[in-house]
Amino acid sequence: MSRLNELRMIARVAQMYHLEHQRQADIAKHLRISQATVSRMLKRAQEEEIVRTTVVSPSGTYADLEADLRRVFGIAEAIVVECTEDRDRAIMTRIGEAAAHFLEATLQPGEIIGVSSWSETILKMVDNIHPMKSGKAKFVVQTLGGMGDPTVQFHANQLTTRLAKLTGAEAHLLNTPGVAQSREAKLVLLSDTYVRETMDLFGKITVAVVGIGAMEPSGMLARSGNVFTSRELAAVEEAGGVGDMSLRFFDADGRSVKTPLDERVIGMTLEELSTIDRVIALAGGQSKTRAIRGALRTGVIDLLVTDKFTAERLVSENNQQEAAE
Repeated sequence: MSRLNELRMIARVAQMYHLEHQRQADIAKHLRISQATVSRMLKRAQEEEIVRTTVVSPSGTYADLEADLRRVFGIAEAIVVECTEDRDRAIMTRIGEAAAHFLEATLQPGEIIGVSSWSETILKMVDNIHPMKSGKAKFVVQTLGGMGDPTVQFHANQLTTRLAKLTGAEAHLLNTPGVAQSREAKLVLLSDTYVRETMDLFGKITVAVVGIGAMEPSGMLARSGNVFTSRELAAVEEAGGVGDMSLRFFDADGRSVKTPLDERVIGMTLEELSTIDRVIALAGGQSKTRAIRGALRTGVIDLLVTDKFTAERLVSENNQQEAAE
């Protein structure tokens, strides 16, 4: 009975502390024991499971889905956003809002942010970031050529320069097309001093924000002119390509797909991306699910921000594959 009496005392201390919200000093005075004894009893209350911690996820959040994504794909973190309909425009807005909040909350002083230029979802993120009163970032570096059709190029430049202004950073634009006309043309563009200065910062980026593209180019990318022809993309698909990050293609297993087209892209490679401490990928939607799965398998992504419909597809399809094996 001595153990039962001991547990009864521990339970009483836990009740006074957790339910009655009394301070440890007051509990000690009331029970005529030392405060150190109260502290030890509260620790024992957890060890004996008299006190159990329960985390109740708020409505509209998806802790189980996020845990499944971390487990299945081995990523450090996942954010699954609420969305009332499985429609691209609505999904991009919700993902952009969540990504903006996460970046604001986790950005450290002196960070160097890398950002891909031709992504509507990243643009939504920038639209939702609040100005940071005390500048946190050092540089915002454009990681994919931002020149293209003048009617769309404004968005690429605005994305980088506005993010820099909001975070108190200095913008470093990559004033070249994302896709050069030829390998020779790319070499000429890379000889520009300002282009080299921006690309030299790739190795110093501490956090990168990227979109994930399906083989069918997004509307913004297509309008920019920084795309390959349908015949060229068909060749990438024949080589196993399922999607891209900053026009660097990968297959369903996350392996890099190298074709002659790769030599025309002016921007960060998947290999360079993999060396960055934090890579945040923003993507969702039915048409991108296969590409997102392949991107997660590259091992490059640390945090995925997606919607609940896409998360459910990613997890359920993986479970189906495991069951089939």
